[in-house]
Amino acid sequence: MLAMLMILAFLLCLGAGIVGGVFFAFSTFVMQALAQLPASQGIAAMQRINLVVLNPLFLGTFMGSAGVAALCVLFGLWHWGEAGAVLILAAGASYLLGCFGVTVACNVPRNERLARLDGESAEAAAYWSLYLREWQRWNHVRTIAALLAAAAAALALAA
Repeated sequence: MLAMLMILAFLLCLGAGIVGGVFFAFSTFVMQALAQLPASQGIAAMQRINLVVLNPLFLGTFMGSAGVAALCVLFGLWHWGEAGAVLILAAGASYLLGCFGVTVACNVPRNERLARLDGESAEAAAYWSLYLREWQRWNHVRTIAALLAAAAAALALAA
């Protein structure tokens, strides 16, 4: 049991930390930089980012961490009452709900809507300010969730 807890906690700590770091960068400077550009340029840059991010390394880390997080939840439930079970469950749930879930339910739909727009159109310019505000709000949530998952997984390693 201890070996499996250590492996899961270590993998989620790394994965959630990496993903949280990416989201942290967007929350602290990437989106502000895009917002300072003319709308058509900011839109074009974000549309390109949303295509380039779909690469095996990032998606493997993001999706792989979701798989590990699901195993952490199951492990925590199965070993309820044992040392580290609550922490590993909290780590998994934080990543699954606050990071993965928010991405799928909140950030991706906004990215998909942005992708369908002609960056030079008045419709895109009107949507851009709403997109920036809403996308960033949800990005802050998933940043915090990923970092909480990494922290709880790190604490589970010490349990």
